Amino acid sequence: MKWLEEVFGIKYTDLHQYLLKIGTNLLMCIIILVIGFWLAKFISKALRKILRKSNTDEGLVTFVTSFISMVLKILVIVTAISQLGIEMTSFVALLGAAGLAIGMAFSGTLSNFAGGIMILVLKPFRVGDLIFTQGEKGIVKEIQIFNTYLHTTDNKVIILPNGPVANGNIINFTKADTRRVDWQFSISYGDDFEKAKKLIEQFIIEDTRILTDPEIFIGIQLLANSTVDIAVQVWVKTDDVNLVFFKMNERVYTEFEKAGMHFPFPQLDVHLKSNLNV
Repeated sequence: MKWLEEVFGIKYTDLHQYLLKIGTNLLMCIIILVIGFWLAKFISKALRKILRKSNTDEGLVTFVTSFISMVLKILVIVTAISQLGIEMTSFVALLGAAGLAIGMAFSGTLSNFAGGIMILVLKPFRVGDLIFTQGEKGIVKEIQIFNTYLHTTDNKVIILPNGPVANGNIINFTKADTRRVDWQFSISYGDDFEKAKKLIEQFIIEDTRILTDPEIFIGIQLLANSTVDIAVQVWVKTDDVNLVFFKMNERVYTEFEKAGMHFPFPQLDVHLKSNLNV
């Protein structure tokens, strides 16, 4: 290997030691990454179990575990880079010099992080709540450091950034213990309103899920062109809203006609005049 020294001025023993050092550092770097990422995952899972056993809010559980996982992975990457012999002081100085540009580039991400903290502190919703926000409706499954995950009723997953969610309008359908259920039923002109009202009252009394306090309301809402529109308002427990709503629709449809009520449809009277001069 004298030609190495003659051509490049490098001794074979020095080159061998240098390559051995690089190979060892590279191997250690890979080992640190593999073991470090595994430990980060293990610690995150263990922390999640501990928080859930202590009855911690599920939104806080997902937020904290995802944040800890991200921090641990960053530490693993920094440690692996240091093992390669790269001076982290220079690396940190370089990041500091580019801090302004990075901050501007990640302003949306930082906004989402701040939004996640606001959601956890102010608690406009929790994991398991049914909400409507940013034009999307679904059940909250996770609140992570940057995003909130919703599952729709047909099991689609919607991922929303925390920033717009925290700063936008939120309708929480399950935050209150009770909710009002509204219907509008239409009967024909000439049908007996009092009879229709008594039938609806009977349906309400027979449904034990409907609360007696606040009182129910049944009244004529509108005298339309072809219909007499009846407004019905009752209060139920939040979990019973859909069950009560669909059951009432079913009973009205199947039993109104038997009682002599008619479901009207749009009508138009056309009057034809004959021309006597023809």
